[in-house]
Parts: sequence; structure tokens; C-alpha cells
Amino acid sequence: MAALPDDEWEGVVARFADLAAARPHPGGKGVRAPKARSQMLGGHRSAARGRGMEFDEVRAYQPGDDVRTIDWRVTARTGRPHTKLFQEERERPVLILIDLRSHMRFGTRVSFKSVLAARAAAMACWMSLDAGDRVGGVILTPFAITSFRPQRSRAQVLGFVKAIADATAEGIADPPPKAEPTLSDALGNLRQVSRPGTQAFVLSDFHDFDEAALRELGRISLHCQVANILVFDRLEAEMPERGRFRVSDGRAVGFLDADGTKTRDAYAQRFVERQETLADMAHKRGMTLRLLETGTDPADLFSPRGKSPGSKGGARLEAAE
Repeated sequence: MAALPDDEWEGVVARFADLAAARPHPGGKGVRAPKARSQMLGGHRSAARGRGMEFDEVRAYQPGDDVRTIDWRVTARTGRPHTKLFQEERERPVLILIDLRSHMRFGTRVSFKSVLAARAAAMACWMSLDAGDRVGGVILTPFAITSFRPQRSRAQVLGFVKAIADATAEGIADPPPKAEPTLSDALGNLRQVSRPGTQAFVLSDFHDFDEAALRELGRISLHCQVANILVFDRLEAEMPERGRFRVSDGRAVGFLDADGTKTRDAYAQRFVERQETLADMAHKRGMTLRLLETGTDPADLFSPRGKSPGSKGGARLEAAE
């Protein structure tokens, strides 16, 4: 990155110090599952019952029950043997796929989409780590795909967060390569490092969401809870005020004619179709979809005040049931 004053890069690249300090609103609970008391065996309760650290209920003793779990007080009071049941506790790894390719390096309000996604990813990291989860993920840049195995160490998660910050600045002053890694490739990497019970977050603008990406997401959703966050800028959803605007992709310069009604409608429809495709996919596969717009607070993703797809601004992020 070129040597410029820090304020020149405000909103263009994510600062490591900001991501290290990023936290959701107090009381936010958008990504949390029911908490168990023990942190040693993990903070999330599974549907299976077994001998764990979290007491569930007492019921009549049945042949085959472990005699060590007999509740002698209830047995003495009722005159019939009763046994204690425990909710099996398990650990839930959290994996975050963040898209930081050239299409994400755009924004007309406050920051680039890439910086907004980085802040949201950092919040998910710290919220999950504070809950006792192991945290890792996949970073997708214009040049490479890098995977990080889930870790519970704060120092190692700091390394993951720093890698996200560094990736927002990677090649920022240079033209992007002609062939960037695809979202489907990154999802394939995410699938390889995930295991059953994983909570997965996918932060992207999904500009190249295709059949290959759909297949990979479908495979991940079979054994993971998946939350998709569509990061976008208002200029992608609707044209600016009427006029003729000069635009560039970093290589060529063209003009955007925003005067024609049909052109404006077709422009807006493209974004609506992308959103509807993602929403339909998420609904059919038991995933969630939330919107995150530049200029909004990513902490709203973790807040009960969040909004649903189709509304403006940040949106609450919930784990799929």
C-alpha cells in the first residue's frame, strides 16, 4: 500500500487496532445458541442426551440406565427408583468466510464494503471467543484463499483478525488480477475445514454466486449452521439521481446514463434478483440471510433491533435452527 497519512485510508482499509477492539452492542445475542454452564466441554447444548455437566431432568429409572445417575433423594421420596438425565454439552467451532476481492473494495457511504465486512467479522470473532468457542475461517482476496483452523487461543484469533485487516489493504493501490479466485473455491475451502455442528458465517456481496457456489453452500448446510450476510452499497441497489456519470473499474472509463426510466428499473432489478436468489436458497436449505449496507453499524447484525432482508440498513444475524 502506498505511504499515505492514516486519515487518507479511513474507510478504505481496515485498521487492525479497530478490529481488535470491535465488539457488538451489549446484550447482543444474534449468534448465540443456548448457553450451558460448563466452559470446559463447550458452551452449546446438543439435542442428544448423555452424561454431561449440564443437568436436564429426573425421570423414572429404566433398565439399562447407569446406576451412578440414580437420584437417591427422589427415589427415597417416591418409593420408586429415579435417575438424573444430563444435557450433553458440546463445543461449537465458528468459521467466518470473508470476501475481500476487488468487487468488495467499493463504497459510497462511510467505508468500502470490504471494511464493513471486516468489522462485522471481527465482532463475530470476539463474541464467539468470549463464549468459549473456537474461531477460524477463510479469507478470500483478489490473489489467494487462506484458511485458518478454528482456535480458542486469543493470540491466535488476534492473528486471524490481523490477517483480515492486512487483506483489506493487499494490492489496494494496484489493478486487480484478471482472474480472481471464485466464491465457490472459497466455499470449498470452508467446507474442508468445517465439521458437523459448526456455525459458519459467509460475508460477501455474492456478485459471482453461481451453480458451483450454490452446490458448495448446500453441502456445508447439511452439517453446519450457516448465516449468509449480503454486504452491499446503496448505489448497487439503485441508481443515483438522474444524470450522466463517469465510472471506472480501475482499467477503463465509461459513462452511466441514469436518465432513462427503463435503464433505472433494469439496474434496480438486477440487485433485487440477486437478493431473491439468495433468500430462496437460504430458505430451502435452512440457512439465514441478512443484509448489511455501507454506512450502517455492523453491530446491528447481533442486535434484536436488526432488520430483515428487503429493508434498509443493518439486519439482525441469527443462527439457523
